[in-house]
Amino acid sequence: MKFNLADVFETVADSVPERIALSFEGRQISYAELDRLSNQVAHLLASAGIGHDDNVSLFLKNSVEHVTSLLGLLKIRAVPVNINYRYTNPELHYIFDNSDSRAVIVELPEHQRSVAALLAELPTVRVVFVIGDVTDELRAAVGGLPDGREVRIVDFGDAETQSLERDFESRTGDELYLLYTGGTTGYPKGVMWRHDDFFRKPLSGGNPYGDARKDLAEIGTAVKDFGSIGFLLAAPLMHGAASYSLFTFFTLGGRLILMRDFDPAKIVSGIETEQIQIILIVGDGMGMPLVEELEKRKDSVDLSSLFSITSGGAIWSQHVRDRMVAVKPDLLLRDNFGASESGNDGEIMLDDNGNLKVPPTDKMMVVDEKLNRLEPGSGDVGYIARIGNVPLGYYKDEEKSARTFPTLPDGTRISVLGDMGYVEADGSIVFLGRGSQCINTGGEKVYAEEVEATLHAHPAIHDALVVPVPDERYGQRVAAVAELTDGFTEPTLEEVQAHCRESLAGYKVPRNIVFVDAVKRTPAGKADYRWAKDTASAAAEAASGASV
Repeated sequence: MKFNLADVFETVADSVPERIALSFEGRQISYAELDRLSNQVAHLLASAGIGHDDNVSLFLKNSVEHVTSLLGLLKIRAVPVNINYRYTNPELHYIFDNSDSRAVIVELPEHQRSVAALLAELPTVRVVFVIGDVTDELRAAVGGLPDGREVRIVDFGDAETQSLERDFESRTGDELYLLYTGGTTGYPKGVMWRHDDFFRKPLSGGNPYGDARKDLAEIGTAVKDFGSIGFLLAAPLMHGAASYSLFTFFTLGGRLILMRDFDPAKIVSGIETEQIQIILIVGDGMGMPLVEELEKRKDSVDLSSLFSITSGGAIWSQHVRDRMVAVKPDLLLRDNFGASESGNDGEIMLDDNGNLKVPPTDKMMVVDEKLNRLEPGSGDVGYIARIGNVPLGYYKDEEKSARTFPTLPDGTRISVLGDMGYVEADGSIVFLGRGSQCINTGGEKVYAEEVEATLHAHPAIHDALVVPVPDERYGQRVAAVAELTDGFTEPTLEEVQAHCRESLAGYKVPRNIVFVDAVKRTPAGKADYRWAKDTASAAAEAASGASV
């Protein structure tokens, strides 16, 4: 059968109606109540003209309304569009426009003002759903649109007056879920997932701990036997890894603890008060401040309920992991490998040599530039390709879709994202890093992620990004932008280089390092390599000028 995400959620809600589905700022919402709230939101959306295949932008931080908006859209076969709430107005305009959004759901006054400033240039938008009070700027913008175009403002609170019934049209599993990538360079691209493919790949077929579910009946039966796991979602829902986790744990009948913002102090307190069992983070950007808080309060907070911390979407260094285990030795740490364009590809591990490695799997292979499969043990470096349920492509971008989601001669569709690696003799795949972040220094290739992981292991370095800067002799040289750990004195370049040479070949060692107040990352912890490259290049030029 083909799975639709709304059908899956409703099946779980019917199977464990009284179980807590969502915990948010002290509010406990059962599966039955969350289903009813989502039905009301779905009816509100439909009453405003939103329906099958309409794209709707969710310009929201984490909240109950964010979750009910997602579910409500899915129930009426509409398409949610994730919006990074930290974007500037030009970036926001790009996504609203590129996604052909028919409506926007927005809450915070500053976000409403952004919508107001852009509305005249968004001809497809017909409705703005507002959570809370409407700003004067938004009211004025709606009243002064060109060419007599009309845009309605709808009070999201009116959902309370809508029907509780689940009287929606039948679904097929071919509906779309549109996920805009949090790209580190250029504007994001909208990844088009069919619901059925989304369920089978990002959601691991509804069962990340075993065989994929065969049908809705099996989901309904299995969820009754699966204990209610308390899962803290520390990442913003607009991030791909967070949406994957949201639906995965709903499918398992889990208890999702949602936080408005990433707050390490609240998370550590919540381990005791909310009986949190699993925490999702996004690499060191969240892992470092979390472990610092755990270390500070390990003797004053009951951590007994916590048994696992999971990361995805960014580098999670061994140094940070070791510190977490030192706080709680029985912690199970899991580093997920995946992407917006591929879903959950499995667990990535560190071997004894410090290599990031994925065990032998039928979900991935490594191919050369002509898409020929590289043989195990060949030592050849190629592109890591995902196999199986992959997206249909990028929204309104056939050229990039053909390049990223090619079809092999045997008819197999794959996803090739630019991650580089090679296959060891036993079939394990060693991950080297994103090809777009590869530094070519005198013909030698250096992958930024490998050097970053080593820098993160230095006690004085809180965070770091590695980028190329121009070099007259070698074309490019390795440079780093780093943030100092509180309480430490800034190390010299020579001290950092000595640390790196313990585990890296000489040509991989940074030749320049600049310390900044804070390494710039997205709200989801993604690296901002454009900013890092500009910062490193400016520092290198200044140093060169000073030495002349």
